[in-house]
Amino acid sequence: MNRQDILDKVQDIFRDILDNDDLVLTNESTADDIEEWDSLTHIQLIKAIEKDFSIRFTSREILSWNNVGEMIDSIVVKVKV
Repeated sequence: MNRQDILDKVQDIFRDILDNDDLVLTNESTADDIEEWDSLTHIQLIKAIEKDFSIRFTSREILSWNNVGEMIDSIVVKVKV
């Protein structure tokens, strides 16, 4: 699984949780860019990503992310792509 595969899978998770089939994520995407992405859905997104990839994030990791690309970086390390 390469970085693009991970981004595609994360995008599918975002589309499902945020109920927006037209959503297109980029590495630069942030919660400010996506109307439906609030603090509650952020938790739901993280839990769904952890479940789907069979990984766990630390609070420090989650708080350090500034955009989707940094989230993907954390997933890449954990799934050892």
